[in-house]
Amino acid sequence: MKNIKLPALFFAVAMCASALAQTPLITNIPARKTISLNGKWQYIVDPYETGFYDYRYKEMKPSDGGAYWTTDVPKDKSDRKEFGYSDKQTLNVPGDWNSQAEKFFYYEGTVWYKKSFDFTKAKPGNRVFLHFGAVNYKADVYLNGHKLGQHKGGFTAFDFEIADSLIKAKGNYLVVKVDNKRFKDEVPTLNTDWWNYGGITREVNLVEVPGSMIQDYVIQLKKPETTNAAPEVEGWIKLNHAAANETATVEIPELKMKKTFPVNGDNCAVNFKLPGVQLWSPENPKLYKVVITTSADKVTEKIGFRTIETKGKQLLLNGKPLFMRGICIHGENPVEGRRAYTSKDAAMLLSWAKELHCNMVRLAHYPHDEKMTRMADSLGILVWSEIPVYWTIEFTNPDVLEKAKGQLNEMITRDHNRASIIIWSVGNETPVSPARTDFMHSLITKAKELDNTRLVSAALEVNGAGGKHVVDDPLGEFVDIVSFNEYLGWYGGTPNSCRTANWEIKYDKPFFISETGAETLGGFHADSLTRWSEEYQEWYYKEQVAMFKRMPDNFVGLSPWILADFRSPKRNNPVYQEGWNNKGLVDHKGNKKKAYYILRKYYDEKTAK
Repeated sequence: MKNIKLPALFFAVAMCASALAQTPLITNIPARKTISLNGKWQYIVDPYETGFYDYRYKEMKPSDGGAYWTTDVPKDKSDRKEFGYSDKQTLNVPGDWNSQAEKFFYYEGTVWYKKSFDFTKAKPGNRVFLHFGAVNYKADVYLNGHKLGQHKGGFTAFDFEIADSLIKAKGNYLVVKVDNKRFKDEVPTLNTDWWNYGGITREVNLVEVPGSMIQDYVIQLKKPETTNAAPEVEGWIKLNHAAANETATVEIPELKMKKTFPVNGDNCAVNFKLPGVQLWSPENPKLYKVVITTSADKVTEKIGFRTIETKGKQLLLNGKPLFMRGICIHGENPVEGRRAYTSKDAAMLLSWAKELHCNMVRLAHYPHDEKMTRMADSLGILVWSEIPVYWTIEFTNPDVLEKAKGQLNEMITRDHNRASIIIWSVGNETPVSPARTDFMHSLITKAKELDNTRLVSAALEVNGAGGKHVVDDPLGEFVDIVSFNEYLGWYGGTPNSCRTANWEIKYDKPFFISETGAETLGGFHADSLTRWSEEYQEWYYKEQVAMFKRMPDNFVGLSPWILADFRSPKRNNPVYQEGWNNKGLVDHKGNKKKAYYILRKYYDEKTAK
């Protein structure tokens, strides 16, 4: 067996954008023994953060009489409590608060959530973790008055181990202080073009595992060294509290493959051939049951096997040229105007993409709910997954870089066994400067350290004057695919400007148009010169498609902006926007616009070739 270098994340207690450490992330939660804490949670709105700071605006300490709003139960009849949780005020978890009550629509601030629950371990000696799919943005977590820790980052999972001394059979009191205020030194920063949905937006579970557990693993194909090389898995298994002389077994029953590997400390290197494997692809999204077993633990997961690489000007999936017929998607249910978090949400969005004849989606501008990436695996949809390094964050601030790296780590850790994900993106439309390029290059380097089986990119901007458009962003030197956003005919000029557009790509690499689009109010019809009409957007896509057909031979795909309309406080035209970015090909009533069919026809033509 080869000596495989294990990722540095194994040896960190935690890697998160937080001042307080969290326990290392457990992956594949659906395969674990869990107790759901979803449902109705009591809440208190706290715009002045009275439950956290004293009247001098200093953080209270546990020694202070009413420190924190972690319990509203008086110690005795003389105890003063100026707050209280009640069933009169509840919010659904998972879910954003903005869409659940009118008073929350534009609210950005602090809300305290409280959930009571009973719990008894299935087996003495097991360990218990509290796992959150995501909380936007900062979460301070307390159990029975004890602070478990803090997490920052609105779109990635986190968990905390719960000591036996902290959890009771009856009447546990879980409180989460959620703060979604925007700050210039956070990721994302103050200025974004999407709705800042606050709350516990994804599932919450208690996870019970053996004392010696399988914490994480990568079972993926390595990039082939030669054209005809046999498929080979090169991965690892991370245990937590491994027994002495432990081994780990990997089994793929359908392929009659079963191999056992020695564990060194808590780490296990995995390497084996997979003759006869059916490679995962959009045309054949084959998933295999993979079973990982140790002396104390066992996890099962469905995993697809495929390779993705670039060679010269080509993008290759399983060694064959790939053209990505993509579309961008926000993590939002446009029909209900809320954060997307259910399997039905994922099915609706991805079915619209499939009907568009897409083979790829760009999940913008942050990691989406895990249901999206798992469903993409099963449907055969390629995925670009991105962290919210967006526009003008503080590129000279080393603390911000560490926060971005933390979110990058959490994104990759959760989804590194998803065959559908072929591109990790480290950001979108960041302004060129030496500091910014160093910042982004550092993220690219980190992504490749964490996962060398996928490609890394970022959505760049384009410089242009007249008909000449040059892609020369210095970050293009470091990405695997040069990706850029262009809006010829919407932001400047009219769609016929595409007819004289000439593209010059400085880098001899595959290039990808990561955004293009025009805004229209669904159902508004006029002539094609009238902005905001469906006919204008239709004309825009006709001219764009004609331009795509003239692109250089290293053009490997596109993901227009965007599948469906989505909420944005930046969009304030009182007639045509009213708080919506309406560049969707599907409007926020679920109706397909005329441009939808122009793009689908182009994708049909690309499929037929």
